[in-house]
Amino acid sequence: MQLFQRKTKLDITGDSRAMQRLRRACENAKRTLSTSTSATVELEALKDGVDLRETISRARFEELCLDLFKKTMEPVTQVRSCSKL
Repeated sequence: MQLFQRKTKLDITGDSRAMQRLRRACENAKRTLSTSTSATVELEALKDGVDLRETISRARFEELCLDLFKKTMEPVTQVRSCSKL
């Protein structure tokens, strides 16, 4: 979303349809990254006829989500220590 806004100077945050399309495309890219090293997000006419086409690598995705991964590991570690595994 920020990348599209930076490149095109168009804000899609108020456009619920565009946001939903972007979410869906990102979710598909996330699934693709579980089996491939890169994924492409392509959306035609995302906002005012402007297309979005970006490729993301698994490494970049993991970098973007690192804080979420770390938050997830805290409860897992706690459960493991409580169950003495």
